[in-house]
Amino acid sequence: MSRIPRILLPGVPVHHVQRGNNREPVFVDDRDRRIYRELLMEGCHRLECAVHAYVFMSNHIHLLLTPARADAVAALTQWMGRKYVRAYNTRHHRTGTLWEGRFRSSVIDSARYLLNCCRYIDQNPVRAGIVPFPAAYRWSSYARLAHGGRDDLITEHSEYRALGTSPTERQAAYRTLCMPSVEPDVAGGIRRAVRRGEVLGSAAFADEVGMRLGRPVSRLGHGGNRRNGSFTG
Repeated sequence: MSRIPRILLPGVPVHHVQRGNNREPVFVDDRDRRIYRELLMEGCHRLECAVHAYVFMSNHIHLLLTPARADAVAALTQWMGRKYVRAYNTRHHRTGTLWEGRFRSSVIDSARYLLNCCRYIDQNPVRAGIVPFPAAYRWSSYARLAHGGRDDLITEHSEYRALGTSPTERQAAYRTLCMPSVEPDVAGGIRRAVRRGEVLGSAAFADEVGMRLGRPVSRLGHGGNRRNGSFTG
């Protein structure tokens, strides 16, 4: 059976997930995460991808990013595969593959769904039981988005900037957004969209994506209200 083509468009945010092969660790320690982060910054600069949110877990990563070109996400994944895997294998005296063969992705309807995807990503370590609250996890975008910590990897999305007229207002609004856990139906919708490679957004957004691609696309419409996560339509 042929693979379903990925849904990727220039200027449209993408939730990108990549897991270790057989769910094995891709980071052994913080030095591995620092190396990955530095390479990711270089790769995003080279390939024109703007990262809006991220988390580096022990055996997988989540990125919310906007590519300037339709092929930029795949190119970034390949670039990171070459650079990081070589560094990881050299450091840990191993050979062979590190990542699953294919990354997973879902394009995001910014107006309704992007901030819930940010919440979902930043709350990942809490859902996994690693930390009691997002601020306790070092390797995510939460410190930047919620407290203004320096993070040169992050480019603020317009939906985030719309949370307030100043950095302080935006950070306070994002902290409020992240105080409740992402609702189970919202989290489930985000996971299913990534797993199936579907559009996460409204019917109108899916129609727009289909028109740009020249083919119909499937969608999942559970992303929540942009400010409080209550919308499930």
